[in-house]
Amino acid sequence: MPGAGATGNDAPVTQHHESPDQESTGPVPASPPGAGIRPSPARIALVAGGLAVALVLALRGVGFASQGTGELRIPAAGSTTVLRVVVFAALAVHLGELAGARYVPPGRMPRSWSLGAAAGGALASAAQIAAPAGAGRLDLATAYSSREGALLLITADAFLVAAGCVWFKRPGLAVAPLAVAVVAEALRAHPESYTPLLGSALTVVHLTAASLWTGGLLYVLRVMHLRRDTPSGARAALARYAPLAVWPVVALAATGTVSSLRRLPLDVIVTTAYGRVLIAKLLLFAFVCALAVTARIRLRRGRTPDTPARAELALLALVVVVSAILTVVPDPHWLSTR
Repeated sequence: MPGAGATGNDAPVTQHHESPDQESTGPVPASPPGAGIRPSPARIALVAGGLAVALVLALRGVGFASQGTGELRIPAAGSTTVLRVVVFAALAVHLGELAGARYVPPGRMPRSWSLGAAAGGALASAAQIAAPAGAGRLDLATAYSSREGALLLITADAFLVAAGCVWFKRPGLAVAPLAVAVVAEALRAHPESYTPLLGSALTVVHLTAASLWTGGLLYVLRVMHLRRDTPSGARAALARYAPLAVWPVVALAATGTVSSLRRLPLDVIVTTAYGRVLIAKLLLFAFVCALAVTARIRLRRGRTPDTPARAELALLALVVVVSAILTVVPDPHWLSTR
């Protein structure tokens, strides 16, 4: 996954560098055909297996977490979770690429994935309301005229505008529509009557930080793969990223803690789907932080920490799936005795 989309070895870079908002296809000479190292069958099988596990987890996660809780069944929970994963991944790829293009050292840059990410986010946002409607809960006209439907349409339109910014070679302008998408998603995820604005504000910070951490690491690993023939250049890319990644981690920990305390009553931590999924997310977060520390230690010792960094990205991708499940499971307050 970290090396996907990067083809070709390092090549001399011309003296005039592009601005961070520009694509890297102009001033950098194209790599000769066949110059890239093809992924090994073992790596392809590993990635395919990981994707299959993530898909099964997204489709079955809500039902598995809800077993024995007595909570109501969520219509189209599996398909809705998959679509949420796509939206979160689209935000991570696009925001991570925008940020990464500014903090990696000058040199050969990977091809942009922003256009595909924005298009996928738009389709997934528009399809989210159609999933429960298709399950028989609402007709499409009623679904799209609801509060949730309106916010999902805003999110889809924001992704389309972001895609237009990339298409017309103004990728930096996509920050504004992506911010609208984050806010709309935060408002949609917190329809509760108790302090909804606080919950939405926490989600805005949390989702932005998660996108910058996950997407930024993905982009940096793609840069490292592209510059793998010069280990010092690969290490320099991660060294520039590492200090900046501390702030998203701190923001995630802080907002996640506050959100958990306000949304999850202590007496139903292990007896609700929300509590069980949250525990799984916290455990994954701890493992990711451990891998991040390991990668930074190897970096300080002058070694290229590609293996722990790739494992960190893989677990972050799993955290994205678990986070999507967390947005679909029922609100745990109705089971609380307090």
